[in-house]
Amino acid sequence: MNKQDFMKDLQRIYDELQTRQAELNSYYDLLDKDKGHEKAEKLIKFFLMMLNIPRDDEGYMAGLTRLVGLREDALEQVMQKNGFDKKKIQKKKEVAYGFVNDFHTQRHEALLQWIEEEQLLTPFYRSLIYGVHYVGLYMTMWQSDWTRQVINTINPELSEMFNNDESKVLEMLKVKSLLDKDPEGNLGDRCYSVLQKEEEGYRSVAYAEAFPQHVKAVSASLSQLIKRLEIEVDDIFDQKEEWIAYLSALETAFTHTVTDELIGKWAEVDRKWMAVKTPLQIGHPLEYYEDHYRKAVALEWDLRIVNPNLQEGSPTRQNIKNFASLMAEGFGENAQTIMAKNLTQVDETQLYIGQPILYYGAEFNGLFSAQVVPNDEQVSVELGKKIFAYADFVMESKKSKPIMKLSVETMGEEFIKTQRHLIDTDPKLWQEIYDISTVGHEYGHILWLDSDTESKMNATGQFKNIEEFKATSGGLMAFFHNEREELKAHVVNDVVSRAVGLMAWREVGEVLPYYCEGLIHLDLLFGSGIITYDGQIKIDYSKYDTMKEAYISAYKDLAKNYLEKVDASKYLEQYTVKNEGIFLPKNEKIKSFVEHYYTRYKEVGQQTVSL
Repeated sequence: MNKQDFMKDLQRIYDELQTRQAELNSYYDLLDKDKGHEKAEKLIKFFLMMLNIPRDDEGYMAGLTRLVGLREDALEQVMQKNGFDKKKIQKKKEVAYGFVNDFHTQRHEALLQWIEEEQLLTPFYRSLIYGVHYVGLYMTMWQSDWTRQVINTINPELSEMFNNDESKVLEMLKVKSLLDKDPEGNLGDRCYSVLQKEEEGYRSVAYAEAFPQHVKAVSASLSQLIKRLEIEVDDIFDQKEEWIAYLSALETAFTHTVTDELIGKWAEVDRKWMAVKTPLQIGHPLEYYEDHYRKAVALEWDLRIVNPNLQEGSPTRQNIKNFASLMAEGFGENAQTIMAKNLTQVDETQLYIGQPILYYGAEFNGLFSAQVVPNDEQVSVELGKKIFAYADFVMESKKSKPIMKLSVETMGEEFIKTQRHLIDTDPKLWQEIYDISTVGHEYGHILWLDSDTESKMNATGQFKNIEEFKATSGGLMAFFHNEREELKAHVVNDVVSRAVGLMAWREVGEVLPYYCEGLIHLDLLFGSGIITYDGQIKIDYSKYDTMKEAYISAYKDLAKNYLEKVDASKYLEQYTVKNEGIFLPKNEKIKSFVEHYYTRYKEVGQQTVSL
């Protein structure tokens, strides 16, 4: 097989994935009385019955969001509405996870069987795909124990000990040396370990020690995959050695038990992974949103595939470079030194536009729409990053979802219809907006970061809560730097709908950084007068330049905070106050909108309407 034939096979797999995803997305037809969906109805009825959730429209919507969209928040909201206490919700979420796992694993296996029957790609890459699947099965088995230990046991104990004061929890973790260290012996920005309770306090233990059976199973399946690849040949990309080096580094890192050496071992994984540049890519444990205290890295595991038709370049990379280098000049020599490193990373960043083909573990609790990794800044300085963007996947998902009552109530029927019309009739334009907002967001993460920025700015645990705003506004800065008149209104619509929608996430721990991002957006949007609220959000596009100036000013202030490595809470406090553990807008008018929106979300958040 030559490379051209391989890419044709890849396109066939991608197209098949699209077809299968469209079939899954059609489950939302269940909510349309005129269409209906017999298969989905049977499945969701059984799912809701298992969870003891009423089989009404809201229950169906929450069930579909969990099963098709892989998100837990809607299900949790319906459970709260039905009077489930915290313990019961945890148990039911565990049951739901098992159901979702079974459902999607069967779909994965059906796809694998089809690839095998059609003899697509080469024996090397078919072996890789199968191997990823078997590792994934063991990662999924491990996920529930990880959640039980980190999220449902240790973290609530720490919160209780210090009355929900994050800064005091973090101070204790530092004083007692309960955080992983980087290779230089400094406190790391993430952990590959968990806390175990002892008679007096806690001790930190590596995943391999905390979950020995799970790690042993993952390690054995990685070892089998390596052995299988050793007897095959990659005659398409000549990356056999890179793949084996990467998978071997993974096995080493998973099984390592010395906690202060874990960040170094996983940095080596990332180095070897950066050398793998094929159109099939593995996603391994990289992110750490779930654990607010120690940033224990989540059990991600997936296989990503590029869409050969969507790999042409976009102007976003160049726009990011142009605005950022210009802004850094205004901040002086230190800023220019840091930015020079950042822009080298931007140059070296590998961009993969495609979608997930297989996913497991933590990803049965939600797939991202885009990602920039690795998080290890030392590795990124050396080798750049990889950006993954799921443009097709996100677009088809948005098209298939029903229209939510709360969206129409808040944004108005005309706004929702316009957004729907855009996605249905002009996918090319939609992709351009996605590139500005989502790919721009991922590039935006790279800027203003030095090797120790996160650890220094996270003393009170708030770094992630400003970092998502930095990313989105970085994408906006790139657009402002090289504006296209015909896209301005679309970009405003995108930012406004994002900011408002994020208000639903305020009690969903792992996505709290996005909720905080939304609060900052709302402050700037209301403050600039581009939006007002009087029972419905109104957008005044004539205030575009005022909004733009507000964002540029807020972004410059943020960049200055990053350059000076000021604790992230200082920036967040300009826009928010924390009230009984909940971040709310400082501005009373905006606060009243946010509180009203969230009240309505709890009342009608899962109700749909037809337009």
